[in-house]
Amino acid sequence: MILIVADHRDGKLTKGVFELVSAARSSGREGPLTALVLGSGLLNVVDEATHYFEQVLVADRPELAQYSPELWATATAQIALEGEAVLVLVGASRAGREFSARIAVKLDAPLLEDVISLEPSGGGLKAQKYAYLARVTETLEASGEVIVVSAKPGGFPVAAASLNTGEAFDIDLDLPVARVKITGKTVEKSERVPLMEAEIVVTGGRGLGSPENFSALIEPLADQLGAAVGATRAVVDAGWRPYSMQVGQTGKTVQPRVYVAIGVSGAVQHMSGMGKSRYIVTINKDLEAPIFKEADFGIVGDLNLIVPALLEATRKG
Repeated sequence: MILIVADHRDGKLTKGVFELVSAARSSGREGPLTALVLGSGLLNVVDEATHYFEQVLVADRPELAQYSPELWATATAQIALEGEAVLVLVGASRAGREFSARIAVKLDAPLLEDVISLEPSGGGLKAQKYAYLARVTETLEASGEVIVVSAKPGGFPVAAASLNTGEAFDIDLDLPVARVKITGKTVEKSERVPLMEAEIVVTGGRGLGSPENFSALIEPLADQLGAAVGATRAVVDAGWRPYSMQVGQTGKTVQPRVYVAIGVSGAVQHMSGMGKSRYIVTINKDLEAPIFKEADFGIVGDLNLIVPALLEATRKG
């Protein structure tokens, strides 16, 4: 069995789950592709999962309504042992990095963490991951009857649905009482597509000059393009936009089809979070800005003149 812990949000599987399916298919390991769905009120999630997995194991329980690293690791390790899993895949989100290590300890298994590629190597697996702000790509190998892998968001292509429909099964779990409980949760509401799920991202940098310019230029352009809005660390540190919008080493890693960087210099820390975008478009008045070395398309000029012109063009289009 190849076991994937299926992350979900608002009744839908996240984009990262489909990336994990691609990772599983590239691993060369054999066994039924299996999703483990944990949570409460999972009917829609399970229905979607059956179009991608041969079997879907469902634990729909009130105590799993909120994420808990302790419970998620226990549940995953239990199912991996019972199903004699040869590979356990988890998305390397903040939560995934937290509980994947716990799974490896419980299974006494090697952990390949935050990987961007996966392939068979002898009887084990070979993987690659970024290091030193994505300046270096490390190659790692692991062997064992079962291997735990956390995959970097955006590191693998999104898998297409299977032609066949899988079966869903309710499962019994022997779970401990969680020692840490979530007592409150604040969710930022937005009508825009989530940053990690977007095919187009429009990001504003310090070159915009003010939060008012960010609101007047970046957000309308993103709305016109049906894009998510991103921000550099300098913008977030200045308090112009919340941390949830930050792209880069200490923010989110994205891999959209089109990444539009406006007033962004292209520091290596930022590039590590968006450098694998399919197309990078940038607008900056400084021809020597590092981002021009990475961009597929670049416009040198005053963003205060160029962005309004783009807005006008997209409205007419």
